[in-house]
Amino acid sequence: MGEVVSSESPLILADPGAALFDVRRVDVTSRVCGKEGIHEWIPHRGDMSLLDAIVDVNEGYTEVVGLKQVRDGEFWVPGHFPDVPLLPGVLMVEAAAQIMCWMFNIRRGGPLPAAFLRINECVFRNSVTVGDDLYFLVKEIKFGGRGYVAASQGIIDGKIAFEAELRGMILPEKKARGH
Repeated sequence: MGEVVSSESPLILADPGAALFDVRRVDVTSRVCGKEGIHEWIPHRGDMSLLDAIVDVNEGYTEVVGLKQVRDGEFWVPGHFPDVPLLPGVLMVEAAAQIMCWMFNIRRGGPLPAAFLRINECVFRNSVTVGDDLYFLVKEIKFGGRGYVAASQGIIDGKIAFEAELRGMILPEKKARGH
């Protein structure tokens, strides 16, 4: 792993051992790719394109840091909740699943349509609201022919917002085309 970037990074937790992997090497100002680069590997578009950037990846594409910048104009803000807009937990988990799909497709060598199968051990610990930078840590647990499993965490300002184990699989070609 590389050198420590900054102890003031929004990724550094009060208990560094609680993070899925060592994030001290991650420069949160760097970008592996932005939205366009993400779109090359996953099918999500429009309001459901939830990621702004991939910030960091390890050499084997088994540990990824992604970013969602939570903005005032997002579709959920007026209704969840009008006076205190909280990013819905389901969207946090979906964004982590999009990173998992990105990881899997890069490892497979092509952008394949994928389905979200299961969320295990999901817990929400801190709220995320407009103006927050939500960083995602996604770590591969299992990578197979059509399926994959990953652990995920969302982090804001050095606090865990959520944790979940995610499972997904490649869709059969017929279903991917909507038949």
